[in-house]
Amino acid sequence: MRTTRALAASVAAVAALGLAAPAAVARDGMPGGSGSAVSPSNIVALPSVIARGGQLTITVDNCVHGGTATSPAFTAPVSLTPGNPARGTATVSSTANPGLYSITVNCTNGRNPLTRDDAFTVIGGVRGGLGGSSSNGATPTDMAIGGGLVAAAAVGGGVFWMRRRSEKRI
Repeated sequence: MRTTRALAASVAAVAALGLAAPAAVARDGMPGGSGSAVSPSNIVALPSVIARGGQLTITVDNCVHGGTATSPAFTAPVSLTPGNPARGTATVSSTANPGLYSITVNCTNGRNPLTRDDAFTVIGGVRGGLGGSSSNGATPTDMAIGGGLVAAAAVGGGVFWMRRRSEKRI
Protein backbone atom coordinates (compact mmCIF):
# COMPACT_ATOMS: atom_id res chain seq x y z
CA MET A 1 0.00 0.00 0.00
CA ARG A 2 2.83 2.38 0.85
CA THR A 3 4.59 1.59 -2.42
CA THR A 4 1.43 2.40 -4.38
CA ARG A 5 1.01 5.72 -2.58
CA ALA A 6 4.67 6.62 -3.08
CA LEU A 7 4.44 5.76 -6.78
CA ALA A 8 1.25 7.80 -7.18
CA ALA A 9 2.84 10.76 -5.39
CA SER A 10 5.94 10.52 -7.61
CA VAL A 11 3.87 10.42 -10.79
CA ALA A 12 1.81 13.41 -9.62
CA ALA A 13 4.98 15.38 -8.78
CA VAL A 14 6.55 14.70 -12.17
CA ALA A 15 3.30 15.64 -13.96
CA ALA A 16 3.04 18.89 -11.96
CA LEU A 17 6.65 19.77 -12.79
CA GLY A 18 6.03 19.15 -16.49
CA LEU A 19 2.97 21.38 -16.49
CA ALA A 20 4.65 24.12 -14.45
CA ALA A 21 7.45 24.75 -16.95
CA PRO A 22 5.83 25.93 -20.19
CA ALA A 23 8.05 26.79 -23.11
CA ALA A 24 7.63 29.64 -25.56
CA VAL A 25 7.78 28.07 -29.02
CA ALA A 26 7.61 29.49 -32.56
CA ARG A 27 7.45 27.74 -35.92
CA ASP A 28 8.76 29.34 -39.11
CA GLY A 29 5.39 29.08 -40.87
CA MET A 30 6.78 28.49 -44.38
CA PRO A 31 4.17 26.95 -46.66
CA GLY A 32 4.81 23.27 -47.34
CA GLY A 33 7.82 23.32 -45.06
CA SER A 34 10.14 24.47 -47.87
CA GLY A 35 13.48 25.72 -46.67
CA SER A 36 12.93 24.55 -43.08
CA ALA A 37 16.29 22.74 -43.10
CA VAL A 38 18.29 25.94 -43.69
CA SER A 39 16.21 28.67 -42.03
CA PRO A 40 15.68 28.96 -38.31
CA SER A 41 12.48 27.13 -37.50
CA ASN A 42 11.99 27.20 -33.76
CA ILE A 43 12.79 29.61 -30.93
CA VAL A 44 12.45 28.46 -27.33
CA ALA A 45 12.96 30.83 -24.40
CA LEU A 46 13.19 29.29 -20.93
CA PRO A 47 11.94 30.29 -18.46
CA SER A 48 9.03 31.89 -20.25
CA VAL A 49 8.31 34.16 -17.27
CA ILE A 50 11.29 36.01 -15.80
CA ALA A 51 12.01 38.86 -13.42
CA ARG A 52 13.94 41.96 -14.42
CA GLY A 53 17.69 41.35 -14.24
CA GLY A 54 17.28 37.58 -14.67
CA GLN A 55 18.81 35.29 -17.27
CA LEU A 56 17.00 33.12 -19.78
CA THR A 57 18.23 30.44 -22.16
CA ILE A 58 17.43 30.70 -25.85
CA THR A 59 17.57 27.70 -28.20
CA VAL A 60 17.06 27.94 -31.97
CA ASP A 61 16.64 24.96 -34.33
CA ASN A 62 18.27 24.96 -37.79
CA CYS A 63 20.72 27.74 -36.96
CA VAL A 64 23.70 25.39 -37.20
CA HIS A 65 26.40 28.04 -37.65
CA GLY A 66 25.18 30.19 -34.76
CA GLY A 67 23.99 33.77 -34.96
CA THR A 68 22.53 36.49 -32.77
CA ALA A 69 19.29 36.92 -30.88
CA THR A 70 17.89 40.33 -30.00
CA SER A 71 14.97 41.62 -27.96
CA PRO A 72 14.02 45.05 -26.60
CA ALA A 73 14.27 43.54 -23.10
CA PHE A 74 17.86 42.25 -23.44
CA THR A 75 20.82 44.22 -22.12
CA ALA A 76 22.78 43.36 -25.31
CA PRO A 77 22.45 41.14 -28.40
CA VAL A 78 23.04 37.49 -27.53
CA SER A 79 25.57 35.36 -29.44
CA LEU A 80 24.22 31.92 -30.25
CA THR A 81 26.75 29.08 -30.12
CA PRO A 82 26.88 26.90 -33.26
CA GLY A 83 24.99 23.63 -33.17
CA ASN A 84 21.57 22.23 -33.71
CA PRO A 85 19.97 23.69 -31.72
CA ALA A 86 22.04 26.85 -31.37
CA ARG A 87 22.07 28.14 -27.78
CA GLY A 88 22.62 31.39 -25.95
CA THR A 89 22.02 33.00 -22.56
CA ALA A 90 20.37 36.41 -22.41
CA THR A 91 20.24 38.84 -19.50
CA VAL A 92 17.01 40.80 -19.12
CA SER A 93 17.59 44.50 -18.42
CA SER A 94 16.87 45.61 -14.87
CA THR A 95 14.98 48.58 -16.36
CA ALA A 96 12.73 46.49 -18.66
CA ASN A 97 9.04 47.24 -18.29
CA PRO A 98 6.80 44.35 -17.27
CA GLY A 99 5.04 42.71 -20.22
CA LEU A 100 5.43 40.41 -23.21
CA TYR A 101 8.55 40.61 -25.38
CA SER A 102 9.55 39.17 -28.75
CA ILE A 103 12.87 37.61 -29.81
CA THR A 104 14.39 38.03 -33.29
CA VAL A 105 17.08 35.59 -34.45
CA ASN A 106 19.54 36.23 -37.30
CA CYS A 107 21.57 33.17 -38.24
CA THR A 108 25.15 33.50 -39.45
CA ASN A 109 24.29 31.76 -42.75
CA GLY A 110 22.34 34.89 -43.79
CA ARG A 111 18.96 33.22 -44.19
CA ASN A 112 15.69 34.94 -43.34
CA PRO A 113 15.49 36.13 -39.74
CA LEU A 114 12.82 34.65 -37.51
CA THR A 115 10.84 36.63 -34.95
CA ARG A 116 8.93 34.97 -32.14
CA ASP A 117 6.28 37.36 -30.82
CA ASP A 118 5.40 37.07 -27.12
CA ALA A 119 8.35 34.73 -26.54
CA PHE A 120 8.68 35.54 -22.84
CA THR A 121 7.13 37.68 -20.13
CA VAL A 122 9.00 40.10 -17.87
CA ILE A 123 7.47 40.55 -14.44
CA GLY A 124 8.04 43.58 -12.24
CA GLY A 125 8.73 43.89 -8.54
CA VAL A 126 6.12 43.22 -5.92
CA ARG A 127 4.34 45.91 -3.95
CA GLY A 128 5.47 45.50 -0.36
CA GLY A 129 2.62 47.20 1.49
CA LEU A 130 3.02 47.92 5.19
CA GLY A 131 5.17 44.89 6.02
CA GLY A 132 8.57 46.48 5.68
CA SER A 133 10.78 47.99 8.35
CA SER A 134 12.15 51.50 8.04
CA SER A 135 14.12 51.64 11.29
CA ASN A 136 16.57 49.51 13.22
CA GLY A 137 15.40 47.97 16.47
CA ALA A 138 12.09 48.34 18.24
CA THR A 139 10.08 51.54 17.89
CA PRO A 140 8.26 53.13 20.83
CA THR A 141 5.02 51.66 19.50
CA ASP A 142 6.54 48.17 19.45
CA MET A 143 7.74 48.64 23.04
CA ALA A 144 4.28 49.78 24.20
CA ILE A 145 2.54 46.84 22.55
CA GLY A 146 5.05 44.36 23.95
CA GLY A 147 4.85 45.87 27.45
CA GLY A 148 1.06 45.71 27.37
CA LEU A 149 1.13 42.05 26.35
CA VAL A 150 3.59 41.18 29.13
CA ALA A 151 1.49 43.05 31.71
CA ALA A 152 -1.70 41.30 30.55
CA ALA A 153 0.02 37.92 30.80
CA ALA A 154 1.29 38.69 34.33
CA VAL A 155 -2.13 39.82 35.54
CA GLY A 156 -3.87 36.83 33.92
CA GLY A 157 -1.34 34.40 35.42
CA GLY A 158 -1.71 35.97 38.86
CA VAL A 159 -5.50 35.74 38.76
CA PHE A 160 -5.35 32.12 37.61
CA TRP A 161 -2.83 31.21 40.36
CA MET A 162 -4.81 32.96 43.09
CA ARG A 163 -8.04 31.27 41.98
CA ARG A 164 -6.41 27.83 41.99
CA ARG A 165 -4.96 28.52 45.46
CA SER A 166 -8.34 29.48 46.95
CA GLU A 167 -9.98 26.31 45.58
CA LYS A 168 -7.55 24.13 47.59
CA ARG A 169 -8.66 25.72 50.89
CA ILE A 170 -12.32 24.81 50.49
